Amino acid sequence: MQTPETIAALIDARAADAAELPYFIGAESGREMNYGELQRSCRRISALLARAGLASGDTVSVVMPNGRQTVRVLLGAMYGGWCVNPVNLLSQPEQMLYVLEHSDCKLIVVAPDWMERVQALLRRMDRKVQLIAVDPDAEAIEGESEVDSAQSAPTALASAMALLMYTSGTTGKPKGVMLTQSNLCANARAISAEHLLQRDDRVAAVLPLYHINAFAVTLLAPIAHAGALVMPAKFSTAGFWPMVAAHRCTWINVVPTMISYLLEGTPADTPLARSELAAVRFCRSASAALPPEHHRAFEDKFGIGIVETMGFTETVAPAFSNPIDQTLRKIGSVGRASGCEARIVDESGKELPDGETGELVMRGPQVMSGYYKNPEATAGAFFAEGWLRSGDLGRRDADGFFFVTGRIKELIIKGGENIAPREIDEALLRHPAVLDAASVGIPDRHYGQEIMACVILREGERCSEEELRVFCVEHLGRYKTPKLFRFVSDLPRGPSGKVQRLKLIDLASATEPS
Repeated sequence: MQTPETIAALIDARAADAAELPYFIGAESGREMNYGELQRSCRRISALLARAGLASGDTVSVVMPNGRQTVRVLLGAMYGGWCVNPVNLLSQPEQMLYVLEHSDCKLIVVAPDWMERVQALLRRMDRKVQLIAVDPDAEAIEGESEVDSAQSAPTALASAMALLMYTSGTTGKPKGVMLTQSNLCANARAISAEHLLQRDDRVAAVLPLYHINAFAVTLLAPIAHAGALVMPAKFSTAGFWPMVAAHRCTWINVVPTMISYLLEGTPADTPLARSELAAVRFCRSASAALPPEHHRAFEDKFGIGIVETMGFTETVAPAFSNPIDQTLRKIGSVGRASGCEARIVDESGKELPDGETGELVMRGPQVMSGYYKNPEATAGAFFAEGWLRSGDLGRRDADGFFFVTGRIKELIIKGGENIAPREIDEALLRHPAVLDAASVGIPDRHYGQEIMACVILREGERCSEEELRVFCVEHLGRYKTPKLFRFVSDLPRGPSGKVQRLKLIDLASATEPS
């Protein structure tokens, strides 16, 4: 059988061999949509978009929270050969305006709650864009019963752009990552194979679909193995485990921030017995580094093993994964290359030996074609022979496991010595009073850069700056101990959950120690 290289071919294959199996399950309503219904849904959505006058390859922006109709719109548009642009609902108005303008979208599908805000942004644009209001939890989309889905045969090529997703960089304007039909299909298959997923697997889909992790892992990957996704309207710490148990989820896909929330928000004597979670084979953690302390604490508390992974928007999310077999994994590592090749290189792109620190690069079928309307950024994103630059510093061990030590731009260089911020963070997280921490380099007239640590204390805990300094000297040594500590209530994070370290520099005041 030919390997599906388009979303339409992937969905058609499941409709042919798994028509009665569930694909989508609404967490609150329990309403299901099987693979046969998914195919018919995609054809109706495709016909509806064609009636709106969209040409093949046009971009459809989607401004909607998670829901049944959000899933239908995203898949239906890609099925019909259009490119979808899921818009980050956490964007500031100016950033959302930039994305809508830059994407050249011809139509915006928008939730009723967002209609007024999107209309206000469109009044500032120089071109006209069609709007369709769709309630994410509605039974149907207005007008879809009037279209002839028999006329909606998919025409997209494997090389056609299917997803335009904008990155949330710490500085500058967002970049539109161009991902093709074949990029998405390749990664869906890689995820399914890496995690040994089967037809009876169900994933708790709590991450927002405007984030690449949710889009790739919980929306697309189940189609590759005929699995199902269970989707609530939004993530809830209190409702998470009851939902997982009630719908017999076999795996969960979360980010480290959610793991922290579940650790803090779920009582140790929770009435939800471990036996009710026995169906959960593993927890998949991605999008940001998971502190080893949280990794172990989660497994101890809930009895569910964590598979740590890592990827980028530019690689359709996962490009690295630890093995499912917990005896083979390495806590603190992002795992081995998954679905692609990976290596560690120096500044010129030359591969470095195992154990040496350099930049992490990847090459493979899920790697983006480039940044939309940004040839300079595209050229700068690659070394020769198609190796995508991650911007992450790391090393590979003799077993092929990769360890990420920090971002190149966030690397602290103190007196000529490179210090990875994550090393400081993980030491602080071992202090019993510390809930979260993030370190960053700040200007220093003696060393060039010094270290500042921003710390969130656990509720009800007290700890002085001096206590933390003594603790760090013991665990890090005097040279790597932060010069400045700031106690904060929150850390600035991007939509994927990664701490935006460079924004912490503003907390360094003129009253810092001399």
